[in-house]
Amino acid sequence: MVDFQIEPQPVRVGPVVISIALTDADNHPVTGAQIAVEADMSHAGMSPVLAQANEVQPAHYETHLPLGMAGDWVIVLHGTLPNGEKIEQQFDVRNVRPN
Repeated sequence: MVDFQIEPQPVRVGPVVISIALTDADNHPVTGAQIAVEADMSHAGMSPVLAQANEVQPAHYETHLPLGMAGDWVIVLHGTLPNGEKIEQQFDVRNVRPN
């Protein structure tokens, strides 16, 4: 299971912090995962923002991204678990506000 949070709230143009907590099917923490984060505007025409999430505490991962435009964004997590299993999860971030 992937628990996703983004700060600040409400989300604004500029730097954001994405926090991810991973648990397995038995609700045990998943440590040692490799997670790449991709942020795209919901409309075409803008290059994606890419970052690697680092494990800041056991089973808790974090990355910082710059969101460069107001509007709706799609955040996609691409991960590889320690057992080699691949995960992918998408989160919609609506109404990113201008500064």
